[in-house]
Amino acid sequence: WLTSDNMHHQWLLLAACFWVIFMFMVASKFITLTFKDPDGYGAKQEPLILTAVTKVEEVHVPEEKHWPEEFQPTGKGFSGNLIRQPLVHMERLELLRNVCRDTALRDLSHTAVSKFVLDRIFVCDKHKILFCQTPKVGNTQWKKVLIVLNGAFSSIEEIPENIVHDHEKNGLPRLSSFSDSEIKKRLNLYFKFFIVRDPFERLISAFKDKFVHNPRFEPWYRHEIAPGIIRKYRKNRTETKGLQFEDFVRYLGDPNHRWLDVQFGDHIIHWVTYVELCAPCEITYSVIGHHETLEDDAPYILKAAGIDHLVSYPTIPPGITVYNRTKVERYFSGISKRDIRRLYARFEGDFKLFGYREPDFLLN
Repeated sequence: WLTSDNMHHQWLLLAACFWVIFMFMVASKFITLTFKDPDGYGAKQEPLILTAVTKVEEVHVPEEKHWPEEFQPTGKGFSGNLIRQPLVHMERLELLRNVCRDTALRDLSHTAVSKFVLDRIFVCDKHKILFCQTPKVGNTQWKKVLIVLNGAFSSIEEIPENIVHDHEKNGLPRLSSFSDSEIKKRLNLYFKFFIVRDPFERLISAFKDKFVHNPRFEPWYRHEIAPGIIRKYRKNRTETKGLQFEDFVRYLGDPNHRWLDVQFGDHIIHWVTYVELCAPCEITYSVIGHHETLEDDAPYILKAAGIDHLVSYPTIPPGITVYNRTKVERYFSGISKRDIRRLYARFEGDFKLFGYREPDFLLN
């Protein structure tokens, strides 16, 4: 009986040992699967994401041409690394390229890179930047940024207002001041940008600034240019008031406006098209900022150009960049549809190239 009882205990002990060994093997297998193969248990997405990022970073970027050191491009994200632009800026450039290829709009989207265009482009050689001036979209502030970068003043606050537009004292060379070969190198290699705004709102701003308020005391707008427009385009000859917006619109929409433009000289830069100012279909710009989104665009431009650690864009007063639809409709309310359509026909390239909608009052 005692022998039988001992054997029973031995079998129980042996079974317990087998059970422990079996459980250890299962636990060991589970631990191995969990820690050795993260793809096996709910961790598949992390390795896939990392793999995708690795592939993007390994995309081959062709080497840039080897120019002399003084012409090597600079700027974060623009010197050998893959450029990652926010979607909105990529879409703007893609839209520009598509409209430039539209043969139906060729006369409205293309212009020669003439001295007139090169005179509009300011140069910062120290940081390899070109800025095309498009008046009435906050360009004074951008000129201040470049003046500081060029070293004429140490900060924006130190720049006297009367110096900003004095191109003999502000330290801002124009692209037209260089030789043909130097111009070509800078156009090919420098970071290039300009700012746009709803074309009709810009015209209203130009009219108010030059013919109504004239804060910079430029008497030739009221005493020379305004009378020239009135003589040719005012319908009511007995009217003795100064230049009216209706006169201004009729002048701008006239297919033969160049007859007066020649007489007015470079003063027309405040109301000619963006195409005529900056040749966006001929010059490959890095970024196109919009006045309506300047709070976001200004920091992006500074960062893309690699200068955000050196200078900041001046503070933008609240609401100043918001498109004022009511104001635009009010200014155009007393103008004939014929004159508005002729005006739009001239500025259609600007509307299409930069994604601005045709005004609602033209569609009604």
